[in-house]
Amino acid sequence: MTSTSTSHFKQRRLLAACAAALLAGASLPAVSQTAWPTKPIRLVVGFAPGGGTDVMARALAQALTESLGQPVIVDNKPGASGNMSAAEVGRAAADGYTILVAPTSVETANPYLFKSNVLPSRDLTPVMGIGRMQMYVVAKPTIEAKNIKDLVALAKTQPGKLNYASSGTGTPPHLAGELFKQSTGTYITHVPYRGSAPALQDVMAGQADFAFDPGIAFPHIKAGKVKLLGVASDRKSPFFPDAPTYADLGIKNASLDIWFGVWAPNNLPADVTERLSRELTKALAAPALKERFNSLGAEPAPLAQPEFRKLLAEEDKTPVDPHQGPQDRSRVTEQHIDAK
Repeated sequence: MTSTSTSHFKQRRLLAACAAALLAGASLPAVSQTAWPTKPIRLVVGFAPGGGTDVMARALAQALTESLGQPVIVDNKPGASGNMSAAEVGRAAADGYTILVAPTSVETANPYLFKSNVLPSRDLTPVMGIGRMQMYVVAKPTIEAKNIKDLVALAKTQPGKLNYASSGTGTPPHLAGELFKQSTGTYITHVPYRGSAPALQDVMAGQADFAFDPGIAFPHIKAGKVKLLGVASDRKSPFFPDAPTYADLGIKNASLDIWFGVWAPNNLPADVTERLSRELTKALAAPALKERFNSLGAEPAPLAQPEFRKLLAEEDKTPVDPHQGPQDRSRVTEQHIDAK
């Protein structure tokens, strides 16, 4: 080999090595160019103020404001059962300053229930799970039922006359209501609202007969403003241990607990993701935040990103179908909960 060809050969090897290095670098996670955070952070919530997701987000916002040294602000964007908020976060810059707090149904149920341009499993990145809660069957004080068994009997004697309020079409309280109807063979009218808080307000006012409440009714139960008929779950409630569960009453395939999590725009820098996850995990371990979650029937339950992705995949195994799908989803979710 001549000196010229040797030189060319070395140049080609050098170029190949540089190209390989560039390709390897392109596959590495992005890293933020400046320390994060340097300005206020928005936690976007797709439901009205006062509901379970909103209260959780505000508790986290307070804790994160203290630990990150920057204001963390809750921004309510209700509509389409969380789809509007998911779309807004999906369009945001991937810089860690716009974050979504939502129930897992925004990714695992909404795509099957709504025609929308947003697809959270494609347009957002799950960061971590933050908590779970059971739902409670609460009714207006004047209803002629003392428990869930009485409610079923009442519904069967008055087909179509009773109604239940939910936080919106496709939300966990709505899915819980449809599961209840399927499992008990009852015909009850669904009335969707723009969040759990307004739904509960109409139950207290007697405008709606009952609701599947995610825990925000606790103080109103104790004050006698709504009647607790039972727990919409197979598990006993740690907050109302004497309340009958579906398992106690022999109601099968209707249990549906709610998981909540945090999502970010795709391509969030790796160091921002790690810092956000670390601060969220620390916040969820604080006694004050646990007390705030417990006050609305929620339990802090941090799930790291791999575990959270697994939960979402399990919930998404069966598409939501108005007549069949949610039953399979509830069983998968309960299996995951019981394993924790």
